[in-house]
Amino acid sequence: MTNKTVFSPVFLLLAVLFCVCIIVANLMEIKTVELGPLTITAGFVVFPLSYIISDCIVEIYGFSRARFVIWLGFAMNLLVTLLLQLGLALPSHATWHHQEAMQIVFGATPRIFAASFTAFLCGSMVNAYVMSRMKSRSARPSSAAGFSFRAIMSTLWGEGVDSAIFFPLAFAGTLPWNVILTLCVTQALLKTVYEILVLPVTIKVVRILRNHEGVPATRTDTTQSYKWWKISEI
Repeated sequence: MTNKTVFSPVFLLLAVLFCVCIIVANLMEIKTVELGPLTITAGFVVFPLSYIISDCIVEIYGFSRARFVIWLGFAMNLLVTLLLQLGLALPSHATWHHQEAMQIVFGATPRIFAASFTAFLCGSMVNAYVMSRMKSRSARPSSAAGFSFRAIMSTLWGEGVDSAIFFPLAFAGTLPWNVILTLCVTQALLKTVYEILVLPVTIKVVRILRNHEGVPATRTDTTQSYKWWKISEI
């Protein structure tokens, strides 16, 4: 008899929330928002939530489950993108007069798509990897301070990788390199600050999840392989 992996309803909820955050963040990227002296995209409000959810998954279930959810988010985001492109390509009815607006909102160049998907996958994997490795090497893995430090550092690394990949791939040759570098640093730091501001909520959520799932705070990550493509290990 084949052993089947059983997912708890809470884990499934976290996986769905992760996918929704990734998809919605990409759809919101079209809008720019004024934040004091800074200009950011509307997706900035949503995208860091995916890192927070990923941190919770790594803390409770381990890197292998987080890796599975990241690939799931990648696949669902790709599916939504392809379906939207199909919708754009379908011939319009005579009464439809908003093709250009739809193209502006849902259309993007292949270069932007490639940069976005590559940056998301690499940044999310690095975030989960750093979170898991730091916990396994921590002298106080169960403390709130220990979790907070892991969450901040993993976000800084993950967002740093995400920004370092996305902006050069997306804008090299169209923006000056000093502007690209500024965007990389600013985005990574702002998203890390976001993580710090919501840490009290994240810590409480992790505590609730741990109690609900019956996971000891001192339990170590049982991931056998940290290879990104080992999605069969869940």
